[in-house]
Parts: sequence; structure tokens; C-alpha cells
Amino acid sequence: MSYGSDLLYPLSSFKKIFGETSRLSSRVYSSSSAPRAAGYRAHHARDSYPSSYRKLAVPSSVDHLELLSQSSAVSNELKIVRTNEKEQLQGLNDRFVTYIEKVHQLEQHNRLLEAEVSLLRQRQAEPSRLQQLYEQEIRELRAKVEELRHEGDEAQLESQQLAQGLQRLREQCQEEARRREEAELALREYRKDVDHATLGRLELEKKVESLLDEIAFLRKVHEEEVAELQASLQDAQVSVEVDVSKPDLTAALKEIRMQYEVLSARNQQSAEEWYKSKFANFTEEAARSSDSIRQAKEEITEYRRQLQARNIEIEALRNANESLERQLQEVEERSNGEIHNLQETINQLENALRTTKGEMARHLREYQDLLNVKMALDIEIAAYRKLLEGEETRLSTVSSGNTFGLGYTFSSGPFSGAKAFSTSTVTVKREEKQDLQESIKDPRLSEEPKPAEEDQPGEEKAETISAKN
Repeated sequence: MSYGSDLLYPLSSFKKIFGETSRLSSRVYSSSSAPRAAGYRAHHARDSYPSSYRKLAVPSSVDHLELLSQSSAVSNELKIVRTNEKEQLQGLNDRFVTYIEKVHQLEQHNRLLEAEVSLLRQRQAEPSRLQQLYEQEIRELRAKVEELRHEGDEAQLESQQLAQGLQRLREQCQEEARRREEAELALREYRKDVDHATLGRLELEKKVESLLDEIAFLRKVHEEEVAELQASLQDAQVSVEVDVSKPDLTAALKEIRMQYEVLSARNQQSAEEWYKSKFANFTEEAARSSDSIRQAKEEITEYRRQLQARNIEIEALRNANESLERQLQEVEERSNGEIHNLQETINQLENALRTTKGEMARHLREYQDLLNVKMALDIEIAAYRKLLEGEETRLSTVSSGNTFGLGYTFSSGPFSGAKAFSTSTVTVKREEKQDLQESIKDPRLSEEPKPAEEDQPGEEKAETISAKN
């Protein structure tokens, strides 16, 4: 909103605005020209009243016509002056009304901006609630992350325990394998012992057979010897009666044979029993070792399956944890971005509010300057009104004195037009004063010119002149 320099400097603006009027007024009330000095010196210098009265005392018919023409010129000039003053006052009033409307528009715009600022502050309060929701969600996600991390730690601890159990089972399996190897070695040793026992039994059987053959040979030899002895005895025909019992060699041999057979059978049976017991023990131990190994293998397989399942679960939990951390980071970045955008919006609105406040302050300063200009103009108008009232009082006094002198001197002479001119001049000044006062009291009255009112001073002047005539 821009104004001319005439609003910033009240005194110079009044000169610029009312300069033409002052010049016109100076032309109306000037005493420099010779014809006007003859009849209007009394309007500008109070000390020239006697001289003007003396000069009006001896007018001629030419002066009468000149005075009439001058009165019409003065009335025209006064009309022009009034018209210019009304136009200038109307322009000032229009500019003042425009400024008031502009101020109202700016106040309305300021109210709109304040409403927008309050709305944006409410919106700023709403994102704080949204921020609280985001923070609540972030806390929940963090709690889930902590829970998943705790579950992952538990799964990792369980995996470590399973690994330790698997290690123990591996050690146990290795121990069982070592025991199995030892049992197999012992079994091989026992088999060797059984083989040695079998070989010993076979050797003993061979010895028994050889002894049996030897017994049979000895029996045969004995029988032959006995037969030879009997034959020799028969040949010698010796009869000797001996009361001696015959040795029972067959029974002895049978007894020896039976003893050897019993011993061999006992040895064989004991060897077989020992071998069978050892073999059964080794078989049972091998079976137990096989069962232990099978159970260990099954446990190892089960532990491996559980370890694989735990590894899969740990990997899934790790992926879920990473996904939740990514979501948490995205939510934090998004919330930070929204907070940054809202902060920028708030800063922009605060800058706009400061700019608006600055503009309002500037407009208020301009409004204050205009009020100062208006006050200065009102003071000048009041001063001019006082000057006009003083001039009116002076002119009324002069016109009353002139009327008295003219009525006394020129009651029936040809110079009664001077009296009529003075009366019309005073009437015109009075009407101008009334119009000026009305325009000062209500500036809106100057917006619509009234030709009838402008022509009224001339009509009153004519009526006054005709009445005086």
C-alpha cells in the first residue's frame, strides 16, 4: 500500500492541496490591482477603512458597472474555489475511505491468518498425539525385539546345551566303541584260547588213542606171553598149584580207559562250557554294546534333528528381529521426517506470522501517520475556519459600516450598486462558510455536488441587489 509524499509531510501536503485555493483567495482578496484597490481594499487591511469609505463615496456609473462585473467574477471565482475545495476534500475523503477499507481488509486478513495459525497450532498438537502413537508403537516393537532377543538367547543357550549333550553322547559313543573294540579284542583272545583248548583236547584225544593202542598192544603182548607161558608149562607138565589170584589186566585197562575217557569228557565238557560261557558273555556284551551304540546313534540323530530345528528357529527369529529392527528404523525415520516437515511448516507459519505482524505494524504506523496528517489537516481546517469566521466578522462589520454610510450618503443616487455588491459579497462569504462548516462536520456531504446549492449564492445576491435597489 503506497501513498504519495503529500501524506508524509502534512504542511507541504496542505500547500500542495490548497495552494491553488490560497492563490485564488489571494486573487480574491488581493489589493495589488488598481480597480480592486478602489473598492476592495477594505477586505485585506483594517487600517484602510476610512480611505476605502472615502473612495466609495465618489463612485461613477463606470465604477458601478465595473463593480458589478467584479462581483460576478468574484462569485465565479468563489464558485471555482468552492468546487476545487470540495473536489479536494472529496479526494481526501475518498483516499481516507480507501485507506480505512484497506485497514479493514488487512485486519480481516490478520484475523484469517490468526485463525490459520491457531488451526496449525491445533494440527501441531495433533502430530504430537501422532508422535505419541508412534512412540507407543516403537516401544511395543522394541519390547517385541527384546522378547525375540530373549527367546533367541534362550534358543542359543538351549542349542549350546544340546551341543554339550551331543558332545557328551559323542564321547559316550566313542567310549562304547572303545569298549566294543576291547570286547572284540577280548573275544578274539578268547577265541584263540578256545582254539588252543580245542587243540589241547585234540592232542589229549590223540594221546588217549595212542594210550588205548598201547594198552591194546600190551594186552596182546601179554596175552601172547601168557599163551607162551601156558604152552611152556604144558610142555613141562609141571603142575604147580599156586594159590594166587590171576591179575585182572582187562579190568585195569578198562578202568584206566574209563578214567581217561571220563577225564577227557570232563575236560572237553569244561572247555566247551567255558567256551560257551565266554562266547555267551561276549555275545551279550556285544549285544549290549550294539544296543548302546544303536541308542547312542538314535540319540545323536535326535539331537541333530533338534539342533537343526533350533538352528532353523534361531535363523527365523534372527530374520524376524532384523525385519523388526528395519521396521523400527523406518518408523523412526518416517516419524523424524514428519516431525522435521511439521517443524519446517511451523517455522514457515511463524515467519509468515512475523511478516504479517510486521505488515500490520507498518500499516498501523501508516495509519497513525495518516491520522497525524488528518489531525494536522483538521487543525489547519480549524485554523482556516477561524480565519474565515474572523474575516466574516470583519466583513460583517465593514459591510454594516458601508451599508450605513451608503444608505446615508447614496440612498437615491446611482451608486447604490456598491452597497448591493457589498451585501452580496458578505452573503456569498456566509454561504461559503456554511458549506465549509458542513463539509468539515460531515465529509460525506462533499461527495455529491449540488448545483442548486452552488447557484444559491448568486440567486441570493440577485435578490439582495434587487431588494436594495
